[in-house]
Amino acid sequence: MKSVVFLFLLFVTGIASAFSQRSEIGFFAGTSYYLGDLNPNKHFGNSRPAAGIVYRYNFTTRWALKINGLIGSVVGDDASSVGADKQRNLSFRSKMLDFSSQLELNFFHYYTGSGKYYFSPYIFTGLSLFNFKPQAEYGGEWFDLQSLDTEGQGTSQYPERSSYRLTQLAIPFGIGVKLSISKHFCLGAEWGMRRTSTDYLDDVSETYPDQVILEQERGMISAGLSDRTIPVNGVQTDKTGMQRGDPGNKDWYSFAGITFTAKLYTKKQKGCRDLRKQSHPQDFLFD
Repeated sequence: MKSVVFLFLLFVTGIASAFSQRSEIGFFAGTSYYLGDLNPNKHFGNSRPAAGIVYRYNFTTRWALKINGLIGSVVGDDASSVGADKQRNLSFRSKMLDFSSQLELNFFHYYTGSGKYYFSPYIFTGLSLFNFKPQAEYGGEWFDLQSLDTEGQGTSQYPERSSYRLTQLAIPFGIGVKLSISKHFCLGAEWGMRRTSTDYLDDVSETYPDQVILEQERGMISAGLSDRTIPVNGVQTDKTGMQRGDPGNKDWYSFAGITFTAKLYTKKQKGCRDLRKQSHPQDFLFD
């Protein structure tokens, strides 16, 4: 993963150098959270700190391309989540690494450094590549859940169930605002959701497997983390085949926070370029 981050930084640096006249680069700071089986509907529930880098290329005063590299984490806990099954008693945490390319549409004309077009709300959408690794605590230790196959993936009971991939695609979309605070700097704020195609950000999706088979084929820890149901009147019932999650609702995650970017420049040419600027000033709004 360190190699992926390095390559991303190298890519952004190369793009910024090649198109620096209309480019901005900076950072993101904010929070991340998730919506899924262990947090069905509470936005910003169990939020955690998030940070990253931002590169923006301004095609025009209305359209821009933004490339993000963000790092955060998401958590969920039946005991503290609104609308979750308290008796199920599941919980998890996961690091989130998100690389995305987004197209921004400004509501108003905007460019950093302008005394006239200095503010605009915007919307965005694009494509994200994300990596996650759900973990849960058992006996005072944290264990990676994907390799434990807690819903019987690949066992003799469920040979048709396969382990989920830890790197997948998502569709990001959201809203934000931009404010030019000087000739060179832009301050912004945005809230974006990521719609994933997986239901396993929290390692919870389908039905409970047979705990005896799971323990035999995947071990005691897998069985212990698969069914953590709180006993009723001291009696633990067999939940084999009963619903553990809702596979019809895919998981979501979100990043929200502030951005701070600075304009980049190349050495400007003179001569005929200056004459063209006098006759077509709209082509040079980003100078």
